[in-house]
Amino acid sequence: QVQLVESGGGLAQAGDSLRLSCAASGRTFASSAMGWFRQAPGKEREFVASINRNGEIRLYGDSVQGRFTISRDNGRNTVYLQMNSLKPEDTAIYYCAARNDIVRGSSWADWGQGTQVTVSS
Repeated sequence: QVQLVESGGGLAQAGDSLRLSCAASGRTFASSAMGWFRQAPGKEREFVASINRNGEIRLYGDSVQGRFTISRDNGRNTVYLQMNSLKPEDTAIYYCAARNDIVRGSSWADWGQGTQVTVSS
């Protein structure tokens, strides 16, 4: 079990950059894959990015590929989402999530409260 707290959201202009942070607490962080998801009003929750427990495998949603970078610092129990070249369509509540990266077929079981990102043109 991991408790997650996102931060770093806010208002940005198109083309700007933001870095989101997700601070994790719990003994299982080092064995957890971490992910970022987002949800805009009236839309389904969308996968943004994920990173495995040691940072060797990173995946991105098509809409953010080439613009966003996920990273983690296991020493600080923190995962980051660097968002560059922001677009208005990136506006959403961003959530971080954790899953067990040791157990096969684990689900995204732990979620943060979300942080709002708003991008204006």
